[in-house]
Amino acid sequence: MDTDTQPAAPDALDWRGDARRTVTSLYEAHAVGLIRLGVVMLGDRAAAEDVVQEAFCGLYRRWKHLSSPGHAVPYLRSSVMNGCRSALRRRNRSAGRRPGAELETAESAESWAVLGEEHRDVLAALLRLPDRQREALVLRYYLELAEAEIAEAMGISAGTVKSTTSRALAALGRLLEESR
Repeated sequence: MDTDTQPAAPDALDWRGDARRTVTSLYEAHAVGLIRLGVVMLGDRAAAEDVVQEAFCGLYRRWKHLSSPGHAVPYLRSSVMNGCRSALRRRNRSAGRRPGAELETAESAESWAVLGEEHRDVLAALLRLPDRQREALVLRYYLELAEAEIAEAMGISAGTVKSTTSRALAALGRLLEESR
């Protein structure tokens, strides 16, 4: 019998079914949080949703190569962070703006009105930080990740996470003092 006409091996079909179910479950459990992460990083919900969608598609495509299902969520976080970085670079190149400039006006007036004055000040200062510092603070204090998880998501060492977070907090404090 010709091997090109044979149905796929049962284990190949099981893998696809398991991957689809598992990635769907991961999406249901983590998509909202990852979209929030993308919104904080990009200041644009539609762009954040696109980045998260691509991260989940990438996970599904690479499911066979994942060393453990436990690595799926860190993979997704890293993919979302990398997707946000790429989106910001594309925006800045095409608009000829300084990094982070589009974030300062990206939120709607309604969104700003809902936030308290103190929260608005913190978010505005956060958006003025360099990308790497903003990422470290968002992952640490918004997603409440441990240093090792942040290091994995950002592709840096745990020591770099500590120093970047420390510098980011100091810079955020200076920016908040300037705004008073």
